[in-house]
Amino acid sequence: MTDTVPAIATRGLTKSFGTLEVLKGINLTLMPGEVLGLIGPSGSGKSTLIRCLNMMETPTTGSVLFRGREVTGRFRGTGSKIGMGELRRNVGMVFQHFNLFPHLSVIDNITEGPRTVLRQSRPEAEAVGMDLLEQVGLADKAKAYPAHLSGGQKQRVAIARALAMKPAVLLLDEVTSALDPELVGEVLTVIRRLADTGMTMVLVTHEMGFAADIASRVIFMEQGSIAEEGSPEDILRNPKSDRLRGFLSRFHG
Repeated sequence: MTDTVPAIATRGLTKSFGTLEVLKGINLTLMPGEVLGLIGPSGSGKSTLIRCLNMMETPTTGSVLFRGREVTGRFRGTGSKIGMGELRRNVGMVFQHFNLFPHLSVIDNITEGPRTVLRQSRPEAEAVGMDLLEQVGLADKAKAYPAHLSGGQKQRVAIARALAMKPAVLLLDEVTSALDPELVGEVLTVIRRLADTGMTMVLVTHEMGFAADIASRVIFMEQGSIAEEGSPEDILRNPKSDRLRGFLSRFHG
């Protein structure tokens, strides 16, 4: 597979909940090594879109493609199509509210997926897990439980847990919005390091300055559609439409 094949793409993607059409014909391409920033007002469809990218939400119409192959709505693939199981093994997700297992220690949270899905042995999974905890600055918390961690620490564990599955793509859905302001920086530092290593990422965020620094491309969503897209320079630093300028005027830095 060459770098000319998109890591993920959508074609004519729509998503409705009852009579409410949340996504309206989204065409998106994410290339390997790219960091895509998704911005827009609440209710614009950002989180629904990112959840469709690993089929946590099944599209109403249209398609999701992973490395050029269409993804089915079933766990296992058929014919030339791949299933949701293969997609999710390759496309990790980090949520706004951490979603750690409260009854498991930090290291067990990280190793559960590799052991059950990737069939790694406990020593192998724990070795990888400890290396990831070292990378996110939490090696000393391996035996701790989520209840004893700060919000920023929980989110760094959640990122390490996603990375333990060795994903090709990492989806980050407003991962700092539930954190106290003083804890945001430690999580952004980890994400910046991932971007520096060439990790392919989609980042839903309200941290405009951060998106401007690390994103390869930025998409501005409004009312379920891609309203504008371009480089961070074009979208965040030199917005051309009144609507985008009005949206960005609410943010500082």
